[in-house]
Amino acid sequence: MILREAAFPLSIPSFLDRAGRWFLESGIQEPAGGVARYFRTDTRENLPISNEITGYTVSALVYLHARTGYGLYLDKAIEAAQFLTRLAWDREAQTFPFEYAPPGNALAYFFDCGIIARGLLAAWRATGTREFMDVAAACGQSMLRDFAAGADFHPILRLPAKEPLPYDPRWSRSPGCYQLKSAMAWFDLYEETGNSEFRNAYHRVLDFSARTCGAFLPGDQDPHRVMDRLHAYCYFLEGLMPCAERKSCAALICDGIRRVHGYLAEIGPSFERSDVFAQLLRMRLLAEIAGVVPVDRDTAHLEAERLAGFQSDAHGGFAFGRKAGQMLPFVNPVSSAFGLQALAMWHDYEAGVAPPDRRVLI
Repeated sequence: MILREAAFPLSIPSFLDRAGRWFLESGIQEPAGGVARYFRTDTRENLPISNEITGYTVSALVYLHARTGYGLYLDKAIEAAQFLTRLAWDREAQTFPFEYAPPGNALAYFFDCGIIARGLLAAWRATGTREFMDVAAACGQSMLRDFAAGADFHPILRLPAKEPLPYDPRWSRSPGCYQLKSAMAWFDLYEETGNSEFRNAYHRVLDFSARTCGAFLPGDQDPHRVMDRLHAYCYFLEGLMPCAERKSCAALICDGIRRVHGYLAEIGPSFERSDVFAQLLRMRLLAEIAGVVPVDRDTAHLEAERLAGFQSDAHGGFAFGRKAGQMLPFVNPVSSAFGLQALAMWHDYEAGVAPPDRRVLI
């Protein structure tokens, strides 16, 4: 398929408008700019603010502004980015704690720090506000300094001592290929600053991830936990995009798309996550534009339909997942961000428009 460059904004499909309005009007972003981890539809309440989720939301709002031209999205992105730089950033520890104002012993996650840094870089590219670049770069440096553990990187540190937590079998509490998504922050910082230290750090994680990715799936005997690992494995595939032109990385992307699709089809009847559909659909589109593998249009169309089924008719947000045919009572900013972007990319692809630069990947 021959794709043409997009001259944003394109026409605004209803699913994108409804999802965007959920970010603006639902109260998921609180007055100080921080964003709640998710909303419970059964108890009608938000969970506390999450620094990581706020970072994701900055990227989502910047994308929505670029895609629609609606200025309020950028205003809210700036509010969220300022929350991160002025309130969430721990200047003394030079890191982002796992939660805003956490009780007791605070934690810092390698993965979260990279997601936040990428959000701040998105805000920097959209506004030119130096504050966002400065904190993103400081975060990137702290990730290099604090999390390094030989060939890989500790996933979690205890603050303020910055002592690594013992690893355990949960994927988020052990080093793994999923960390490559977060390491993209280093590659983005390298592109913005020219500092080769950031590029080299990304390639360290890339090498580790390429060596270990084969054992990540299935990784558990419980199929529902395997579905959770599919979400994390898609992070690995996304993290390969800066080097997709390499034959070795292209091969990993091709094989990864095939593996995720297979497990999703197998486990989906009992448990499916909306973010896995969204991540897989985005990877299919990005892989074609990178010249890695053409989109399987029939399969992608079915995945887009399944993903669209998670969007609420009532408020426009995307549900986290479905078990045994029943929607789970969680509306998640990350699921909503991935879902709106994947469906927008698919909408544009069907119109013959190329996906945006990989740096806008939420």
